[in-house]
Amino acid sequence: MKEKVMQFMIGRNGNDDLNRFLLGADLVLILLSIVLGRTVGRVFSALVIVLLAITYYRMFSRDLMRRGDENAKYLRMRERVLSSFRVRKEQWAQRKDFKFFVCPACKATLRVPKGRGKIKIVCRKCGHSFMGKS
Repeated sequence: MKEKVMQFMIGRNGNDDLNRFLLGADLVLILLSIVLGRTVGRVFSALVIVLLAITYYRMFSRDLMRRGDENAKYLRMRERVLSSFRVRKEQWAQRKDFKFFVCPACKATLRVPKGRGKIKIVCRKCGHSFMGKS
């Protein structure tokens, strides 16, 4: 039986990161539909069916290039979100020693030592200078 399944899946996309995310979203929607009851739960149940159909379509698809592009786009988007959380976590860890400013010209994040009073801050990226209290 295992060999038959493996033979069937040859040349198909299979389970990738985007499919795992869609299955997790399905699980959350199933739990919400159970908790919220009949009226709102029906909407979530319909969304569950649609997401499961998309997941299985992607899993059994033979268009590996398109599914790979979709997965790569998802991974880029996920990395952008996760990197913004990482930056916030680093800033939170350094909050006792440094104060963070955003350059008004180029929107770059600048780090200056705390406790220096009112100082002139020069952006290393664009050279714009502005005043700030550290």
